[in-house]
Amino acid sequence: MTTARRSDATRAAILEAARERFAADGYERATIRAIARDAGIDPSMVMRYYGNKEGLFVAASEMDLRMPEFGAAPAKHIGAALVSHFLDRWEQDDVLTGVLRVGVTMEAGAERMRAVFAEQLGPVVAAVCPDPAEAPRRAALAASQFLGLALARYVVRLEPAAEMPREEVIAWVAPTIQRYLTAERP
Repeated sequence: MTTARRSDATRAAILEAARERFAADGYERATIRAIARDAGIDPSMVMRYYGNKEGLFVAASEMDLRMPEFGAAPAKHIGAALVSHFLDRWEQDDVLTGVLRVGVTMEAGAERMRAVFAEQLGPVVAAVCPDPAEAPRRAALAASQFLGLALARYVVRLEPAAEMPREEVIAWVAPTIQRYLTAERP
C-alpha cells in the first residue's frame, strides 16, 4: 500500500471514529484519545491530520443533506416532501444527530449547522418562495422546525413525538413548512 493510500485510510478511520464518538458522547465528552483508540491509531496522528478537537469536529461534521431536486414537483407539495426527506436523513445519518447535539452546546457545532442549512436548504427555498429576497428568512423558519423536530424526536426523545408514526409527523409538520415556504408574507 502506498503512503498516500495509507494516509487516506488513516484519515477515513479517524473521521469514522470521530463521527461515532461525537454522536454518542457529544463534543465535550469525546476525547482525542478515545477517538484514536476507536480508530486503532496513536492520538498524535489525529493531531497531525486535524490539529485539535475542534478541527477534527469540523472535518467529521461535513454533511450533505442530499436535498432532492424539486424542479418538477408542484410547489404545493414541497412541505410534505421536505418533512419526509428530513425524517429520512435524521433516521439514516448519526452525523446529523451528533452535530445537532454539539450545535446546542458549542459554537463550532452551531456554526456548522448554520452553514449547512444556509448552503443546502436556502437554494431550495429560494426556488419556491414567492419573493427570493425573503428566502433566507423563510429557510431559517423552516430550519427551526426541522431542528426542533429532530431535537425532540431523536435527541431528547420527547414522547409522544419520538414514537409518532412518520405519516402523522408529516401530516402535522408539513402544513407549517409549506406555509413558511410558499405563503404570502404575513
